[in-house]
Amino acid sequence: MKKLIVAALLGLAACSQSREPPKVDTSVIGAGDNWDNPGGDWAGSHFSRLTDITPANVDKLGLAWEYDLGTARVQEATPVVIDGVMYTSGNLGRVYALNAATGEQLWKFEPEVDMQVNRWTCCDQANRGVQVHDGKVFVGSLDGYLYALDAKTGEVAWKTDTIADRKRGYTVTGAPEIAGDLVIIGNAGAENDTRGYVTAYNAKDGSEAWRFWTIPRDPKDGPQESEALEAALKTWDPKSRWDIGGGGTVWDAIQYDPQFDQVIIGVGNGGPYPLHTRSPKGGDNLYLNSLVALDRETGEMKWHFQETPTDSWDLTATQPMVFSEMEVGGKKRPVILHTPKNGFFFVVDRESGKPLAANALVRTSWASGWDLKTGKPNLTPQYSDYSTGPKIVFPASSGARNWHPAAYDPTRNLYFAAVVDMGNLMFIPPGQENPARRERFLNPSAALIFTADLEAAAATLPPPMQAQIKALPQWKQVLDLPYSSQIRAIDPLTGKTKWAADFDGWQDRGGVLATESGLVIHGTLAGKLIVRDAETGKVLKSIDTGSSMLAAPMTYRVNGVQYVAVQAGWGGGGWGFVPPYAAAYAKGNANRLLVFKIGGGETRVPADLPPIEPAPAAPAQLPGVTPAMIAMGSGLFTENCSICHSNQPRAPLPDLRRLDKARHEAFNQIVLEGLFTPNGMPHFEDLLKPDQVKAIHAFLIDEQTKLRARELQLKSQGKPLDSRSLTILSNF
Repeated sequence: MKKLIVAALLGLAACSQSREPPKVDTSVIGAGDNWDNPGGDWAGSHFSRLTDITPANVDKLGLAWEYDLGTARVQEATPVVIDGVMYTSGNLGRVYALNAATGEQLWKFEPEVDMQVNRWTCCDQANRGVQVHDGKVFVGSLDGYLYALDAKTGEVAWKTDTIADRKRGYTVTGAPEIAGDLVIIGNAGAENDTRGYVTAYNAKDGSEAWRFWTIPRDPKDGPQESEALEAALKTWDPKSRWDIGGGGTVWDAIQYDPQFDQVIIGVGNGGPYPLHTRSPKGGDNLYLNSLVALDRETGEMKWHFQETPTDSWDLTATQPMVFSEMEVGGKKRPVILHTPKNGFFFVVDRESGKPLAANALVRTSWASGWDLKTGKPNLTPQYSDYSTGPKIVFPASSGARNWHPAAYDPTRNLYFAAVVDMGNLMFIPPGQENPARRERFLNPSAALIFTADLEAAAATLPPPMQAQIKALPQWKQVLDLPYSSQIRAIDPLTGKTKWAADFDGWQDRGGVLATESGLVIHGTLAGKLIVRDAETGKVLKSIDTGSSMLAAPMTYRVNGVQYVAVQAGWGGGGWGFVPPYAAAYAKGNANRLLVFKIGGGETRVPADLPPIEPAPAAPAQLPGVTPAMIAMGSGLFTENCSICHSNQPRAPLPDLRRLDKARHEAFNQIVLEGLFTPNGMPHFEDLLKPDQVKAIHAFLIDEQTKLRARELQLKSQGKPLDSRSLTILSNF
């Protein structure tokens, strides 16, 4: 009880320091000359009211300038432009300030990052943007620090540690959010050993104002930190795996609602994944996979809406939100438009948190529909509870939608978004029914195989398991349509598609920009910047950039000239598996910021990479190695290394089947002693024993020997060497 009283006093202190809520005109949706936050406006609409670039003149769109971002990993941010200055973030939390008309660098910021953090980073070194407020630029670094930078110079005004427990696998990949005089940030890591929360800091000096934990803690540790958590505790087994953490991280989707002076957050998945491993007696497990509205001044919960109860499938609610006003049942209501991973399009009342519409966009085998009266889904555990055996679950854990921003055009009442209709086989590997916690590392306790690869992969599974899978009713759906990936124009209230256009593959799912002049703009992995007619989806302009794009484009105006900008760079979840149709596969992944205008010039297209050469000769096998040790090494590699080292051709990180002599000789120093930690290769001294590292090394030597023999034969036959394996792992 004392802790609750202290928390209440702290809340009152924070309240007494707060100013009046900011004055925001919520009657207007869409950005103007400035694009003042990653979503463009207060509503997060990714919509622009600028009309200088139109269907009639967009054929003259060309390159105005480009900027080399200096990295080759991942770009997910949408730039911010205020009064002619562009601010944006790159991987790890780098920040760039540029002249928005010319591309001239004004300053650049490189955070000092503890690169050991790469070991518990699920989805590459991503960063989704900056916020600019009161002369400061705010950004989170991958290792969990929040920086306030002077907007004119890039000098650090203040820095604060956002991580509550550095013995757990937290990272920061999302953009901060500004709410009046507060800056709010969450974190990632629900697949590891974390317990989610968001924290509000005073923008002036970085002092903490309040913190909201998204899921309960072990009741043995005393009262919960809030009344909301005391209520949530009833939806968890008292004997849940509190030691692992529980998940619920808020790695994206934090948005301030000025109309109700509240901050709405989207909460992530549970950890471990399987409900009956995490919370043995089941339960909804609040506030996992929920939208939660928090009072701006105190951080106290106002309402919640759980989009995926009983989550076992990594179907997060952390996808971007759009605020609007919409007529529902004859009444105008303030709403949230939300398309989380779980396959439904929700229209949620911003004042009450009640769902007003819920329509499936893709196949959903975890639920057959939604009951708006109860606010609950119609769950179908017979098709999705894989604690009783393998199940094919739609949608996949990579989501029907993910972090890639949608755009909402209020003038046409259309929501433009990348939508993936794909599932995955899910099962609990032997020995993972009640696993021990792995500190600051993956603790999912489930395995999965995407339906895009499932027919081919099924043949590699044990015959009894194959029989179980093929007896599932979803198996026919896999055979009929393994996946589809499209950009769609969707009616929010009905979920119906006005038009759709196919992407090249399921990994192709970029962010979107819409304009009042009737344009929809998005990039592709093949390196095309596509401009479509908003009414029909017809392609009006296609610019070959030679650089893969995932991030959402944006637009702004300086000195009377309208520009369109997009950051290019492959990466993010599943980043080790570069699809062969991607520009990053053919031309490499040099990250660039590309800016276009009417009357611009040609876009520079990078040259193709040289052909792949046969793997170098492997050293002699290590002494005392047996086939059993190699098999053990194979399993340990999959469990510990494959999340980063996919061992695929032209992957972002080295193919460990192609190591040179020096790296073979230094293998133990690299893996156990951290020789390359400053370069991003973390050490595993606390997780792996020397004999386990020897087994992994033996496996890689064996693989390299086989690969070289195969590739020498292919080369002698004049065949390409880029042989690939299945994309089995999901890390979105």
